[in-house]
Amino acid sequence: MTEERRVTEERRVGRVTTKGRAEERMRSADEGLLQRQEDPGFVHTDPWRVLRIMGEFVDGFDVLARVGLAVTVFGSARVKPDSPYYAAAREVGAGIARRGFAVITGGGPGIMEAANRGANEAGGLSIGCNIELPHEQSPNPYANLSIDFRYFFVRKTMFVKYSEAFVVFPGGFGTMDELFEALTLIQTAKVKRFPVVLYGSQYWGGLLDWIRETLAIEGMVSDDDLALVQVVDTTDEVCAIATGGAPR
Repeated sequence: MTEERRVTEERRVGRVTTKGRAEERMRSADEGLLQRQEDPGFVHTDPWRVLRIMGEFVDGFDVLARVGLAVTVFGSARVKPDSPYYAAAREVGAGIARRGFAVITGGGPGIMEAANRGANEAGGLSIGCNIELPHEQSPNPYANLSIDFRYFFVRKTMFVKYSEAFVVFPGGFGTMDELFEALTLIQTAKVKRFPVVLYGSQYWGGLLDWIRETLAIEGMVSDDDLALVQVVDTTDEVCAIATGGAPR
């Protein structure tokens, strides 16, 4: 790993920590931002919330801009360590790290933990962009660089801005959200095209069939749109596609 990409263990910037340092968790910052307030006193708090959001962007940009090439791995937080998907994500994290790329995840358990663990064990830079949630999400111990976010949209910006590819393992609503936001940004040319790799044809097959047989037939997506994703069943294919393209 080059010095340009190396982040020291002592570095702490705002909400950026190493080794998943525990912090007090807010109940839900997104809820406070998005929910209409009946109390007119909200005008005294929302401007300060804007500054907090700006601070999260500054912290994320400041640290991740120094990372260099990276691949983001998405997937369910509910996958257990004995799952074949966990083992595959761990292999992918290690394979990406051995190819000289950092691994970025959402910082939580399940698939995220597995990918961070693989990258860490391979001696690579393992980054967790953790989100504060009322339940389910807690930082995994395998990210050697951890950044805590209150707001989903700030965290999503970091994933897109600093990734050369997205690798998507089986997951639920959160994983689908990241997948379709990435596809929308590519489809609308808001970002340059980058690889979006789905692992597990059996898991994703039904969704892709519906897209082809309903969305495409109804004219809601084009043939070019269908080509924006690649589906594979081996970890070697995932690593090769995710790290083989030219940097954006």
